[in-house]
Amino acid sequence: MESGRNLSFLSYVDVLLDQLEKQSDRAVLRYLDHDVTGGTLRSAIFRYARALAALGVDRGALIAMLAPNCPDALAIRYAANLLGAATMFLPASVNAGKRTAMLARVRPTLLVLFPETAHLIPDAVDGHVVFVGVGFASSSLDRLARVQSDLPLRRQPRPDDLAVVVSSGGTTGVPKCSRRSFATYSKMVGTANDKDRRQLVNGPLAYLSQVLVDTTLIGGGTVVLKPRYDPAETLATIESERITDVLLVEPQLFETMDHPDVSRRDLSSLRSIAHIGGSAPAVLRQRAIARLGPVLTHMYGASETGLVSILPPSAYEKNPDLLDCAGRIRPGVEVRLRRGDGTLARAGQCGTMEVRSAGMADGYYHQPVEEAQKFQGGWCLTGDVGFIDEAGNLHVLGRAADVAEIDGLTIAPTHIEDVLCRCPDIRYAVALTASNAGGKYVWNTLVVPWAAGQLDVARCLHRLKTEFGALVANRIRIVVTDRVPLTEQGKADRTAIGMILQDDLRSGRVPFQVAPLHTVQEPVEDNEAFRLT
Repeated sequence: MESGRNLSFLSYVDVLLDQLEKQSDRAVLRYLDHDVTGGTLRSAIFRYARALAALGVDRGALIAMLAPNCPDALAIRYAANLLGAATMFLPASVNAGKRTAMLARVRPTLLVLFPETAHLIPDAVDGHVVFVGVGFASSSLDRLARVQSDLPLRRQPRPDDLAVVVSSGGTTGVPKCSRRSFATYSKMVGTANDKDRRQLVNGPLAYLSQVLVDTTLIGGGTVVLKPRYDPAETLATIESERITDVLLVEPQLFETMDHPDVSRRDLSSLRSIAHIGGSAPAVLRQRAIARLGPVLTHMYGASETGLVSILPPSAYEKNPDLLDCAGRIRPGVEVRLRRGDGTLARAGQCGTMEVRSAGMADGYYHQPVEEAQKFQGGWCLTGDVGFIDEAGNLHVLGRAADVAEIDGLTIAPTHIEDVLCRCPDIRYAVALTASNAGGKYVWNTLVVPWAAGQLDVARCLHRLKTEFGALVANRIRIVVTDRVPLTEQGKADRTAIGMILQDDLRSGRVPFQVAPLHTVQEPVEDNEAFRLT
């Protein structure tokens, strides 16, 4: 361990570097079938730190990256934090307007691009841009790092310095950006201890994936990086790499569990498939357990709140009825629910959820109005509706805007989705609040049948009437599709869904087709530059 360290505060980067030194000869990352040892990653961090320092990066700077899932992106992020600078993985939105708006808001000191993301740069960027693996030598960060020393370097960040800016999912528009200091972020990720963990990360680093990477590496485990999510590749990787833990947003979970390769892949190494990002009706969770085994872990949280509650496999194995909840609230996390009249809800009563914890974001970055609305008196107002049952389990019903009370019944998207997904010809359903429907509907519901175009909508409506009554069922409009559009994070894209529903309302076309939302550009490698792989 290097000398000269101020022991009054250890940031997560300090803990990480010490762990990498202990794991110097062991593979801590797997990327494109190549191993990266702790020593190699540690040396790269020091080289990149000196390269960034040569470009003037220091405390107070913000390094933003449009980056693929790759070791160099991680090394650059750790290097910037080592210097006391803040970092942000920008979401690689397919919408150029969103990318431009995000960069205009964030105003990074330095923007880092890769071969896979160079085409995403807006025409006008206010700031210094550098490249990794592509571009001219004068703007090549990895070429500059190649000539730097890899001797240990310590520049102690201060606890209150800005460390990490994290994008939200952006399901309703331009993502919000929560911010955390070194002290706050280090509390989130700096105490892990799980040397047997083999974590598959195939989601964008702009979101929860970066937290999983940090906790796994700090805990002494191994991260298997994949460039993107694909259901067949996910199942194959779990088998070949003996993955113990994987994170999937819920549409990905349902796509993976329905894939034909499930029955022929050896998934015995799995300890946990954590799923986030939606309501996850109980019937779909039951299907996932039947197909993937007793490894399902439901987590509730947000980029602003951190992780709030967990329902681990051991809990629902003891009591299958718990599959309609989000589990027990984590130690150190406080949740209260506020009713419409401003009073706090008691056990079993619904209310909008407010969260307070050590892992909660310090606020939003460059969004004072939104911050004042979301963060009040040390609490984060989530905008979600739920209740806590007598046993202390948290039940999340959905966004407040999506939950309604009709004829004395509280109806949430999860309730609608659960009824529909129990229909034998429906594979998946997503219910959202109706808009621009002339006041006739409360919810619009996209349903994906098992067989394209084959769905008896009248029978579905009958089931809804049987479950909720005609007054509720008559306020639900069903639209059939072969695919639910997703954000780059893999969540249901509320904006895209809304546009499709409006188009369907105008044209009356049922069913309709949804074009693939993601295109992949093959990378152009610079073999002469310094890169980890």
